[in-house]
Amino acid sequence: MWLVLAAICLAPPNPAHGQTVSLLAETAMHGATAPAANICAETAPASPLKDALRQVCLRKRPVTADSPTRKTIVIGFVGGFVKHDNAKHPEVQFAAYLRDRYPSAIHAEVFSNHEGQKALHQVYRLLDADADGDLSTAEKEQARIIIYGHSWGASETAAFARELGQKGIPVLLTIQVDIIGKPGQNSSAIPPNVANAVNFYQPRGFLHGHPEILADDPARTRIIGNFRMTYEHRPINCDNYPWFARTFNKPHHEIENDPRVWDQAASLIDSEISSPTSTAQASSPSE
Repeated sequence: MWLVLAAICLAPPNPAHGQTVSLLAETAMHGATAPAANICAETAPASPLKDALRQVCLRKRPVTADSPTRKTIVIGFVGGFVKHDNAKHPEVQFAAYLRDRYPSAIHAEVFSNHEGQKALHQVYRLLDADADGDLSTAEKEQARIIIYGHSWGASETAAFARELGQKGIPVLLTIQVDIIGKPGQNSSAIPPNVANAVNFYQPRGFLHGHPEILADDPARTRIIGNFRMTYEHRPINCDNYPWFARTFNKPHHEIENDPRVWDQAASLIDSEISSPTSTAQASSPSE
């Protein structure tokens, strides 16, 4: 048991962040693995995953849901040692939902939390409108990027946003779910290139998220909220996870499966896509 818990907590080596590489040289991503299908379209009986996105699936498509404006890039990061295409995780299913909801307005892709450099290469490729192998100031300034993640993926969300900021690329929104900080990352500090940021956390269990995120520059970043989620009297079905996760670390996965969290994330993204000049807003999820 302790070996399992230690494996969850100890960060894997991540030498890629310290390497100097050509940002546009690597365009091959995850191989030929097909992206997850939109779970909202499935006719199978209810499952923990379908339940996690049940409120999202009921959302009406906005009138301007697929406007031909500049495509918004949505990058998701899964937690722990989860693979980018593990369809048992809501982060992967949420990206599939976004691709179906906004087929022309969004590019949504999920990465493992140690694939920050792969995600960076992909963002550069997508922003390189003239395909000249270099990003101009205009191409960077026109970027529309949203980042989300759970656990170590939430830590990578802040780190990835900071790396984009160091390269002069703005971020519309970061969504962090039960942040578990990775060594060497200041996962609660939101860099000034991020316009809006929100944090969902729960305080119980062996692993529990950071209760507060703070803006490096409050004049440039709005913290939408730090929302505390509790499950003592509102348990969430986590049967899509192994028994040891459900036994020793259930609250950390309850928040990952919480339909209220994903509904709030969908609402914030809808706001950014439907009204590109609007300010994202989140309501306080009821406990």
